[in-house]
Amino acid sequence: MRFRLDDLLADVPAEQVDDARSFYASRPAGRGPSTLEELRDVRARTSTPSPADPPAIEEMVEATGMRVPVRICAPTDGRSRGVYLDIHGGGFYMGSAAGDDVRNRELADALRIAVVSVDYRLAPEHPWPAAPDDCEAAALWLVEHADARFGSTRLVIGGRSAGATLALATLLRLRDRGAVGKFTGAALQFGTYDSSALTPAGRRIADEYFIQAYAGHVEDRTVPDISPVYGDLHGLPPTLLVVGGKDVLLEDNLAMAGRLSAAGNDVELRIYPESPHGFTGHPTGVARTALGGVNSWLLERLSRP
Repeated sequence: MRFRLDDLLADVPAEQVDDARSFYASRPAGRGPSTLEELRDVRARTSTPSPADPPAIEEMVEATGMRVPVRICAPTDGRSRGVYLDIHGGGFYMGSAAGDDVRNRELADALRIAVVSVDYRLAPEHPWPAAPDDCEAAALWLVEHADARFGSTRLVIGGRSAGATLALATLLRLRDRGAVGKFTGAALQFGTYDSSALTPAGRRIADEYFIQAYAGHVEDRTVPDISPVYGDLHGLPPTLLVVGGKDVLLEDNLAMAGRLSAAGNDVELRIYPESPHGFTGHPTGVARTALGGVNSWLLERLSRP
């Protein structure tokens, strides 16, 4: 079998690829805060997220003795066909569930699903394991209450960047509890799966401050709860991995796809050309195509008997 990156690229119209190339050629490459002072400055300058219409419902949910804030967008036209557990990105140290409100409202109405977004605690004030503890609690609340609250027991999970990492860590925790069965799919966009700096992929981001903020206190960061690529990955639901061909995390996602497949899981990898980290949040045709594909994939997972 020949193995070439070009053979793995998603099928995207040529004009979208050209537009993306032009867009990123004129857009400076982004980088997250590199110190605590920069992080505080970025947080202070971050504007209030745009509200959804109708707005998300803020609620505290409880499981395993923990109370966790979530934001809920239910479909406006009736009963939900399923529930999507959304975990926002932001390097474990930025972002909020409210930042996903507009996207989640659109998703709820387009797919006729309920979207529950976890407002997990952020590093460095709340380093690992605070964030995965919160995400696990929200997931367990859904396992127990989704049917009564939303009229469906069909669950999917997903996230972007750090959110994808936390989604996979959550699934591993649920699998170990014997509670992963109600999740029928995981849509993971450009996650960070090695924060140990021990693999070639992990060494590419070894100097990023977000790792120090989130897990700098942990001596061995090959713990799967931090770096899922090192975990026992058997028994997970079907997984979609989405990443850009220009993403610094491309190799990390390739490795994760290989490990998931080798563990016997149903895994699909979609690599989008000329696209860097976070590309599905950018105003490009490639991003719209990728998001449309994610939505279709989620709907298929929720519609299967």
